[in-house]
Amino acid sequence: MREIRNWRNQSLEVVAGLAGISFGHLGRIERGEKPLTTRSTMEALARALRVAPSEFDGRPWEVPGWPDPKAHAGLVAVEEALDSFELGEDPGVPTRPWPQVSADLDLLADRIQHADYAGQGELTPVLLGELHALYVREPQLRTPVLLGLVKAYSSAVWITKRIGGRGLSLLAAKAARQCALELGSPAWLGYTAWLRGDATGALSRPHQYQRAVRMVDELSPHLNDPEVVQSAGMLHLSAALAAAVQADRDTAATHIEEATALAGRMDLEVGTFGGLWFGVPNVGVWATTIGLELGDGAKVAETARGVRIAAIPSTSRHAEFYCEVGRALMGEPKQRDTGLQLVLTAEKLAPQRVRADVLVREAVAHQLRTARRDAGGRELRGLAWRLGIAPEFSPNG
Repeated sequence: MREIRNWRNQSLEVVAGLAGISFGHLGRIERGEKPLTTRSTMEALARALRVAPSEFDGRPWEVPGWPDPKAHAGLVAVEEALDSFELGEDPGVPTRPWPQVSADLDLLADRIQHADYAGQGELTPVLLGELHALYVREPQLRTPVLLGLVKAYSSAVWITKRIGGRGLSLLAAKAARQCALELGSPAWLGYTAWLRGDATGALSRPHQYQRAVRMVDELSPHLNDPEVVQSAGMLHLSAALAAAVQADRDTAATHIEEATALAGRMDLEVGTFGGLWFGVPNVGVWATTIGLELGDGAKVAETARGVRIAAIPSTSRHAEFYCEVGRALMGEPKQRDTGLQLVLTAEKLAPQRVRADVLVREAVAHQLRTARRDAGGRELRGLAWRLGIAPEFSPNG
């Protein structure tokens, strides 16, 4: 952060003023004395410095083993695919029989649920080319092909968002929406509106909130469709997070209540539409994240205790949940070890997802800097190394 500020030739006082925090607070963040714990502070500083929030994360060659060369190569291939393919234009690539393409789409869905960005990077660019070709050459397959394109573009969103392809996640989200428009499905339009919020919400929380609310209104006449219920529920959760980042607790609570009400209308505890896994457990996962964002700290563990995370069949969602609860507990000295174990559990479940999370890296770096000689031990130091945190951050060297 100091490097970016010096590059911008701005003083602590100016950047702190633009971000709405004291220059003393910013100084402590730059010196590593205070971690970034919320999206709101990170995004405010990014706006003040005129960079994307992802600029605060490490460059690929600075973080040991992350992303691995295969994952980064996949990012480059996805970028080329996003530039090369247009719906309705034949890309001139060879295609396989539909059952083989469909099988790879199922494999891609599995890799998405495991946050395997390297594996997604192998499949996504190839599938995008084939699907665009099939859209033109096999009109009888239009519906499954469009659904496949939404899935492939969703994969592109998460690859580019996590590995750091600036601006690419927005291109992928917009391409997914174009496919949803062609499908003419309210549920998939809701899904792609949620997807865009997930992809680019950090750039403008007010816009994320407005888009989510607007789409919920558009979906309201279709709530007799269980798939629409699930996409509308996720949009309420997206709106709740956007409100929380803007420090609007009451509005965030209102949208969590709306999402809870929609989850109560479902026959299933966890829905299957779009791999969103909307339902009561997922509302609890988001409520935990939102509580942490609002500054509730270790109190979010009380919310987390009531979440039946095992009901959600997604390793990635489990890892995200454990990361959020772990971050909250690591901020409390008496519960620091419990929090560390939760983050380590998350890393075992989805290592690529955890190592790409700047807020997790901040929490671990802070623990490494403040730990006593006998605190943290080998597990903390090992996790810090895998997250790309330099050993000189530790007061013990």
